[in-house]
Amino acid sequence: MSIIQKHEGIIFDIQRYSIHDGPGIRTVVFLKGCPLRCLWCCNPESQLTNPQLSFIQSKCIGCLECIKICPNKAIRFDKEKGFLIDYKLCDMCGRCSDVCYPGARVIIGKKMSVDEVIAEVIKDKSFYNRSNGGVTLSGGEVLLQWGFAKEILKKCKELNINTAIETCGYCKWEYFTEVLEYVDLVLYDLKHLDSAEHKRLTGVDNQLILENAAKVVKKGKEMIIRVPLIPSLNDSKDNIMMLVDFVSTLEKVKEIDLLPYHQLGVSKYNQIGQTYKLNEINPPSKEKINDIKRYIENRGFLVKVGG
Repeated sequence: MSIIQKHEGIIFDIQRYSIHDGPGIRTVVFLKGCPLRCLWCCNPESQLTNPQLSFIQSKCIGCLECIKICPNKAIRFDKEKGFLIDYKLCDMCGRCSDVCYPGARVIIGKKMSVDEVIAEVIKDKSFYNRSNGGVTLSGGEVLLQWGFAKEILKKCKELNINTAIETCGYCKWEYFTEVLEYVDLVLYDLKHLDSAEHKRLTGVDNQLILENAAKVVKKGKEMIIRVPLIPSLNDSKDNIMMLVDFVSTLEKVKEIDLLPYHQLGVSKYNQIGQTYKLNEINPPSKEKINDIKRYIENRGFLVKVGG
């Protein structure tokens, strides 16, 4: 599955002054839509390609203006459960968001043109120049909107801006290679090396992901491997060993970043009407992280925790 529009796409966030998504000071553009459904996903609002309505209960003042203005009667108030949204009736018209001045109702996902995105990222070009930074496209999954991503990256290169993408690698190679032409650095996520476990945890197997990782390296692109560490799901000795064994076959890959599991995105699930499934899992201990870090370093890789 992919979206091939070239001149506009759906963005759900643009973050300036990032220092964790590539070298230097960067602007990170988050493209909406992802083919994976990782159980630990900290940005569930990134998964669907289309805009979504989010409701932040803590900001609501109970004015009921959203109920009054909704043309489809998709919003109602229950004395015991509070505000309820029938997502089958909601057509994302955005009227409730427009009248919600406290910001409790927000439409996540905005259609933007390539020129509009460039107008945002160009604001910090002086910071990129001084810090050897640039622009990183993230998601969701960048390659789901590969045509749009390609045009953004192409414009960045024309402006002499360093480019990076963060990707899960689950994309047809013909689309991937179109984007790679304008990419300086690939931040490549690896979740699990066992294909059956990968499918259980993310919804897809890892064959295409592993094949594409090898192809990216053969294209001569700089690559950093990123590994989310999810206790009891992918942090076993066997999986870490298999992962490092695989990365060792990727010529010129020198760095592996460890991204410890956290629960900072749990509240987002309720805000968009979804249920989080990993409430019983706690973040990994520093001892566990350091043990994994030492093992990978002993295998000859530079390791960073947190990217």
